[in-house]
Amino acid sequence: MRILVMGAGKMGSFFLDLLSFEHEMAVYEKDPLRMRFTYNCRRFTSLDEVREFKPELVINAVTVKYTIAAFKEIIPCLPAECIVSDIASVKTGLRDFYQQCGHPYVSTHPMFGPTFANLQQLSEENAIVISEGDYMGRIFFKDLYRRLGLSVYEYTFEEHDRTVAYSLSIPFVSTFVFAAVMKHQDAPGTTFKRHMNIAKGVLGEDDYLLQEILFNPYTAGQVERIMGEMKELLGIIEQKDAKAMKAYLTKIRNNMKKDLDRQ
Repeated sequence: MRILVMGAGKMGSFFLDLLSFEHEMAVYEKDPLRMRFTYNCRRFTSLDEVREFKPELVINAVTVKYTIAAFKEIIPCLPAECIVSDIASVKTGLRDFYQQCGHPYVSTHPMFGPTFANLQQLSEENAIVISEGDYMGRIFFKDLYRRLGLSVYEYTFEEHDRTVAYSLSIPFVSTFVFAAVMKHQDAPGTTFKRHMNIAKGVLGEDDYLLQEILFNPYTAGQVERIMGEMKELLGIIEQKDAKAMKAYLTKIRNNMKKDLDRQ
């Protein structure tokens, strides 16, 4: 299959490397310097080159801020039967765009990234394939992700947004609170150092990505849950209520156990 990857960033390069031994690959990237470490693929910097390549599948891996804009730029150069796809963690506006773009489409979300995941060992990671896309496109990505050892889940766009609000916004908000109140430690403990490393990784993400994840329509409800738990815990601490503290620890340990059992 002729596959075009848009964007030669970390995830774009990952897909190029992953697919290059089974498919005819090309990358479209306006900044030639970003293509220095791509190999076994054709490198395009102009739309004329894309038009001549006649891709059968496009994987849009540009920064989430420009996902739709990049599609609008390249779609006039694609064959009518070409499947367009994205791997964006934020799907805002994509369902409406796909419904009027005139191409078969598939939307997926690899639930891992280059910040924390080991891209060489992904057996404990997950991926979401949006159920509202093209059947053959969905089959292609589900097969690809399963060959990587990922657990694959099929959700609608709405179900995806609810999942992201839970799985990303809660740790992001918790990390923001930690970073907002932390002070430099000359001799930090192990737990502090682990939280610090997580905070550095999260805050190293693109500002627009962080914003869009937190602006997910389902995020506010998750933040309210955090605030409710913090209020309860603060009351226990202020009262120095040992019995209530033990009950609270039991509650959250049971909650963690249920989550681990579901996995």
